[in-house]
Amino acid sequence: MYLDHAATTPMRREAIDAMLPFLDQQYANPNGSHRFARQARAALDDARELVASVLGCAPGEVIFTGGGTESDNTSVLGVVAARGGTAVCPSVEHHAVLHPVEHVHGRVVPVDRSGRVDLEQLAAAIDRNVSVVSVMAVNNEVGTITDVAAAAAVARRSNPEVVVHTDAVQAASWLDLRTITPHVDLLSLSAHKFGGPKGVGVLVARVRARFEPLLIGGGQERERRSGTQNVAGIVAMAEALRLADHERETERVRLTALRDRLVDGIAGRLDGVMETVPREHKVAGSAHLCLQGVENEALLFLLDEAGVCASAASACAAGAMEPSHVLAGMGVDREWAAGALRLTLGRTTTDVDVDRAVDAVVGAVTRIRGHASGALADVTTGDRR
Repeated sequence: MYLDHAATTPMRREAIDAMLPFLDQQYANPNGSHRFARQARAALDDARELVASVLGCAPGEVIFTGGGTESDNTSVLGVVAARGGTAVCPSVEHHAVLHPVEHVHGRVVPVDRSGRVDLEQLAAAIDRNVSVVSVMAVNNEVGTITDVAAAAAVARRSNPEVVVHTDAVQAASWLDLRTITPHVDLLSLSAHKFGGPKGVGVLVARVRARFEPLLIGGGQERERRSGTQNVAGIVAMAEALRLADHERETERVRLTALRDRLVDGIAGRLDGVMETVPREHKVAGSAHLCLQGVENEALLFLLDEAGVCASAASACAAGAMEPSHVLAGMGVDREWAAGALRLTLGRTTTDVDVDRAVDAVVGAVTRIRGHASGALADVTTGDRR
């Protein structure tokens, strides 16, 4: 029961089929001059046009990268390197944005209880010294949707010269990116979040988004990202993005019903369950819960034993489980945050998966709550058989 689609998605069969010829037949470097190289270049150009059509931008604005982290890092560090100044982002951004902002001694602004950026605080944080503002489209932990257009408008009112970036890595399966791209100067995607392969991504860069590239030396991608392009991965990514775009509305309706069934099934059988973000503020595939009186380390162990692939909003720091920066930024009480559970649905999720997952979560939580702390330690450290 794979309920960890926010971490990565299974590759689509269509994307694999699109990729295979460029691994063992049309394997030439697309930057060469012979006919095989030209064939690879044609495939690269076709993929660029397809990606641009889904994103609502010009093909020349599409830069192929090694993934979402590279695209995010380039957007923050590259703009600051080219223009000087500093950066601003909300406190709940992915670390691929948050850490670069902190690296350039930038400013981090608060969010509300649902994880949405405080627009007044955002405006107050932006002055003439701020060169780039980054606001994610969909939060990777709790699924909150941000009104990127509103945030971009606020940013530009504060500083008309500021570059606006959005991390849209979690958005492609849920939102029509054509409604977002016109409002930003830079946009990041990662193929493995929507049925493509790992290790390939996109950075959309509009004309006004001047930045220093992170990778230099070969001059590929119009000297904005050097390195031989991963043609096989790019072709597969383009096909996966096309299909995600085509199926988005049907899947949104289907997975909204399944997500609601999952959350309601758990909350209906357990006390002390808090849905972290109201459903109207988040994407269909996100079921993020906080469970009172539960340590998520033990919960994930028992769910894994029951065949449920899930995750939590925790990271190990200095030998202790600390609440995620996202939940801390949202003001979730530490006791509740310790029992965070992220169940994320996707294209392969079925009714059977959801029903079995409900039983598994209820059983695991009941078992944990029924154990004393000493016995619980045995649960989480014992042999897996």
